[in-house]
Amino acid sequence: MVHSAGLGLAAGTPAPPGGGRRRWLPRAGAGLLAVGLAAGLVLGGAALLTPSTPDSAQGTVASGQSGVAGGGAGRPDGPAAGSSGELSTAIGRAQRQLERLPGDWPTWAGLGMAYVQQARLTADPSYYSRADGALRRSLAVRPDGNALALVGLGALAAARHDFPAALRYGEQAAALDPFSAAARGVTADALIELGRYDAAWVAVQQMVDLRPDTGSLARASYAAELRGDVTGARELLTEALEYAPSAADAGYALYYLGELAWNSGDLAGAADRYAEGLRRAPSYLPLLAGRAKVAAARGRLDSAVADYRTVVGRLPLPSYLTEYGDLLAARGDRAGAEQQYAVVRTAARLQAAAGVDVDLEQALFDADHGAPAAALRAARAEYAVRRSVVAEDTLAWALHVNGRSAEALPHAKAALRLGTRSALFRYHLGMISAAVGDGAGARRELATALRLNPHFSPLHAPRTRAELTRLGGAP
Repeated sequence: MVHSAGLGLAAGTPAPPGGGRRRWLPRAGAGLLAVGLAAGLVLGGAALLTPSTPDSAQGTVASGQSGVAGGGAGRPDGPAAGSSGELSTAIGRAQRQLERLPGDWPTWAGLGMAYVQQARLTADPSYYSRADGALRRSLAVRPDGNALALVGLGALAAARHDFPAALRYGEQAAALDPFSAAARGVTADALIELGRYDAAWVAVQQMVDLRPDTGSLARASYAAELRGDVTGARELLTEALEYAPSAADAGYALYYLGELAWNSGDLAGAADRYAEGLRRAPSYLPLLAGRAKVAAARGRLDSAVADYRTVVGRLPLPSYLTEYGDLLAARGDRAGAEQQYAVVRTAARLQAAAGVDVDLEQALFDADHGAPAAALRAARAEYAVRRSVVAEDTLAWALHVNGRSAEALPHAKAALRLGTRSALFRYHLGMISAAVGDGAGARRELATALRLNPHFSPLHAPRTRAELTRLGGAP
């Protein structure tokens, strides 16, 4: 995410409403910010779901922590905003509308977008095929000028991690409707995941200019976070919170404000944000996962385990299953950890069967959990398409765990090219540096990882301290 102050607009970028409110184009993720779609179905003349907070999110299989600074897939693969129950109600209304008016192409498009969001909120990838059917029905009824369906197909492609397709659909939608903030959001999310950052920053700026709201400001915040501007990211998310149209959207913004604090090692700040979010959106499960992380970091392991058990029982996303498994492993419950890891692998297979490309997320999981050869195959396949900082870091780590640390080193350094403040990225670079004999570089990077967030992983933080001690540094 990028702080708006001092950042100029690119040539040709329209001024934001109200006389230049928000200008944030950067100097220069995981993540990705695929279009997060809130449940705002408007039935009748025009049915659509308005893009809300991001996800490449997107019902994605994220094996790492939420937020690129914590590692893993980044915000786009982070949790969606919204309520599954409210969305189910909206879906039911749309279905009844279409029974009466089967030619209502905007409602078909809105229904498809609702299915994409429901997949994210429930971790049920079967909704993706329903989304595809509804969106293509919209196009069949209205093949020309149907920007709504193209935005939905872009969101669906991003949810399935087909980012070249998401980019095509986003650009097509923007060409049809230059004032569509949603189209700019799809385009920005795809560009971020493909590692085409300069173009992504422009697309995010255009989205903010067209509609400064929770969704666009959250994207700008993520872009700032990618570039290491944590202060700007926090300010943008705070403004996004002010725009939040519902308790669930407020919970989303507070969750990521908590994540920014967590990734900066601020346990008290993170705990406060998660707690505030739970007061305002008590059913928003990612906040409970955040509270569990803080409890574990403070040594309250029973409380952490109880919260994680609740989260994975109701929202079995691989990111939470992995965090829970790593916590169990760290406290010596190897059997319990393996049980969670087995569910991660099953979830990945289900996602793949539903057309989701889970290679990047699964590569990081496999690299950390005993499948180095599979990790490298998957990381290489993704790197051929995606040159994001997350893809660089994942490939570097996969190469390292396969004993190819000299080959990994340039990729680990490239992962930091935006200035991202990630303890996990620094840990990876430190361990790779140690493996190639650069003791001074390793001590520097490992110490930086702990300074950024001494609790960044129950699995890797202790290894960071142990390696730093071995190298003669101060843990």
